[in-house]
Amino acid sequence: MESGVTRTQRGYTLAFKLSVVEQVEKGQLAYKEVQRRYRIQRCSTVLIWLRKHRRQHWGANQR
Repeated sequence: MESGVTRTQRGYTLAFKLSVVEQVEKGQLAYKEVQRRYRIQRCSTVLIWLRKHRRQHWGANQR
């Protein structure tokens, strides 16, 4: 790791994760928009939440 560069990891509450999943499922925001709006660092984080907490079959027919 380069000198002077720090890595931070944020913890997210279950309520926050479910809110994000709901916003994406309702079509209010795309998962990439959610990522930018809430400054979620990893690209896959929101997708993982969708897979884990989805209420609908989001993306099941998308390939």
